[in-house]
Amino acid sequence: GFLIAFAVKLPIFPLHTWLPDAHTDAPTAVSVMLAGVLLKMGGYGLLRINAGLFPQELLEFASLLAILAVVNILYGAFIVMRQTDLKRLVAYSSVSHMGFVVLGLASVNGSSSTLSGVGLNGAAMQLFSHGIITGLLFVVVGLVYDRAHTRYIPDLGGLVKQMPLIAIGFLIAGLASLGLPTTSGFVAELLIFLGTFQVYGFLTAVGAFGVVLAAGYILWTIQRTMFGPRMVRWDGLTDAKLVDVAAMVVLIVPIFV
Repeated sequence: GFLIAFAVKLPIFPLHTWLPDAHTDAPTAVSVMLAGVLLKMGGYGLLRINAGLFPQELLEFASLLAILAVVNILYGAFIVMRQTDLKRLVAYSSVSHMGFVVLGLASVNGSSSTLSGVGLNGAAMQLFSHGIITGLLFVVVGLVYDRAHTRYIPDLGGLVKQMPLIAIGFLIAGLASLGLPTTSGFVAELLIFLGTFQVYGFLTAVGAFGVVLAAGYILWTIQRTMFGPRMVRWDGLTDAKLVDVAAMVVLIVPIFV
């Protein structure tokens, strides 16, 4: 019962369908809170209650969790590539990245390993890391929408000319999301892979392919929205104000620190 409840909250496939609609319809501030705090309650519950109160049951279901985690990672990543709305794109990327948390949780099946705690530490780190990275992504998307009044990716392009500060924030958030070394995203995913590979080598290798897909869709999205030829229709757009920069900096600092 707890597993199903937290699977909805996290979310785990196939109980994820509420998330993209919730993000798409929510204002920016709510999306930031939803991605940064509320989704993490599902992961926290799995670590604190399922792993803490029901360790034997978790061991029995660990292989199922590992399979669901890989499905989450790959399904979310493939669906992201079909999105044309910036918010839905970030929402489905959250589904994919939450799969890494579940994969780290499944590493408890190798409790006799010398790396037994690494996967769980990675899962906890991923909860924090994803919260600030996705929060930053939603802040940037909100700033773009506030100025351009559209999130439709094919209508955007060349925005770096008009809003360089927002473009920098988008680039940092994107690189952290795909797990670039020196960012918290890299540390979290590396710990998860180190812990889980000892137990589920093949599934971890397949799940790691999600990092490759993340690099693809993140860089493709940034290229389509921020770079490319300058579009005359966006010449009147303004860059981030001081309060906007402050919001981005508050989230950028912990990504590196």
